[in-house]
Amino acid sequence: MAVNPLPEESGPGGSAAEAEEVPLRGYAVLTGTYVTATALFALGFRRSGRKLPARVPPFDVLLLGAATYKASRLLAKDKITSLVRAPFTRRTGTASASEVMEEPRGHGLRLATGELLACPFCLAAWVGTSLVCGYAVAPRATRLAACGLGAITLSDWLQYAWSITQERAEG
Repeated sequence: MAVNPLPEESGPGGSAAEAEEVPLRGYAVLTGTYVTATALFALGFRRSGRKLPARVPPFDVLLLGAATYKASRLLAKDKITSLVRAPFTRRTGTASASEVMEEPRGHGLRLATGELLACPFCLAAWVGTSLVCGYAVAPRATRLAACGLGAITLSDWLQYAWSITQERAEG
């Protein structure tokens, strides 16, 4: 159920109808889920007796960043992962390469989930946190998975660079 955070009159830049579509309760559920999952991980990690890494090498930060970028885009924009988003979004078009444009649908929690799943920037917090948790528990395995996602990221950038170079050469 969507909550109307504004009075009946429209606020700057939006109508009252748009304000009614702000799924604050859905956001609260998703935020609570994120915070609860992160807290449960931290509690479980502490009880396990494991120690956090004393430091994270800069290369690993870059690697985790590239992996977070790619995993977030794969989840939010890839054609193949549309099946994950389908209950919460509707396709509005295609973008470059194998990416699609989708908009959230429904009301309340369904709308909030659609907004999360269609936004790579929004998903990055969830994906990044998951990768960092994985890094704390199994750094070698997480680093290996991040290397795979990082390699795909580099490949994507090279594909775009090649396309731009080819377009310029053909004039």
